[in-house]
Amino acid sequence: MAHQTRTEQQTTADDFFRTEIRTGRIERAEVFAKARKPAYKLWIDFGDLGVKRSSAQITARYTPDDLIGRTVVAVTNFPPRQIADFMSEVLVLGVPIDGTDDVVLLAPDADVPLGARIS
Repeated sequence: MAHQTRTEQQTTADDFFRTEIRTGRIERAEVFAKARKPAYKLWIDFGDLGVKRSSAQITARYTPDDLIGRTVVAVTNFPPRQIADFMSEVLVLGVPIDGTDDVVLLAPDADVPLGARIS
């Protein structure tokens, strides 16, 4: 099978470095019953930045119990988004699996400080 090259929209290094991507640990996770698509409400500890909330469509792979204590990577400086009755403050990063509802969370492969900025 030949690899297809897709033209991606280019950005500058300055644009990338303005995006704050940080590590956090999920403290609490619960089913988000009011979400239009299956999702969880997450409360994530980012160390000195405090606990931030996120709505994440990661129900195909993870249960709420699977998520507690997991270190994740998230964008922390996007504007908050109101989703139903929940304010999502950060965007948890993951890799969607084509043709499925599955998303694999991005995470460091060793212990890192909470709130550490990805560079």
